[in-house]
Amino acid sequence: MAGFNTATPIINYDAFIFDLDGTLLDTADDLGAALNSVLSAHDQPTVCANVYRPAASNGAVALLEAGFGQQWPTHPQQDALRQQLLTAYADNIATHSQCFTGIAQLLIALEQQQIKWGIMTNKPEFLTTPLVAAISELSDAQAIVCGDTLNVAKPSPLPLLHTAQLLDVDPSRCLYVGDAERDIIAAKAANMHSAAALWGYIPSEEEALGWQADFNWQSPIDAFNHI
Repeated sequence: MAGFNTATPIINYDAFIFDLDGTLLDTADDLGAALNSVLSAHDQPTVCANVYRPAASNGAVALLEAGFGQQWPTHPQQDALRQQLLTAYADNIATHSQCFTGIAQLLIALEQQQIKWGIMTNKPEFLTTPLVAAISELSDAQAIVCGDTLNVAKPSPLPLLHTAQLLDVDPSRCLYVGDAERDIIAAKAANMHSAAALWGYIPSEEEALGWQADFNWQSPIDAFNHI
């Protein structure tokens, strides 16, 4: 699989904007540990990585659905379980989380070329801020927009447009990189080019290719074509 779609010419951008979980950071094991702590507390069997990793980009409810399975839709304590998971995760937010291979090199290269970069995530601010602070490679992010920074989140384009405004870059000169269909939908609606992070928590490569991002990257190193 080529690093980028040959139908789209190679373009250099003024700014890169990244999703967080599943794009910049591999956070799945910390999210999975929080889920398993909740499952254990409720006398449920814990789940392994191949169960929780596909849900890792999709928030607390998706994780709980993966863990509780058929019990979840009718579970009487959904709100309490969600809060328990968030608390467990916040207490151990960066125990295992780290940048995906190639991200650190990419961010250094962007900075060397004076290309701005920021983060736009649906993760709420109370989780995003301590997580980003714990990862030294992310310390130079020039804008961070969270799922609750505005009153809407992805797939709305508004958070991406707000990020571009904070970076002082025209949206059409921004590239958004993410590992979920909502990321690609939001980028298109914001008049940004998009790259699907195939190294992230995608449902499958076949499904991710169906999102019709401008680029489909197997590794962060593929981004070097646009620096």
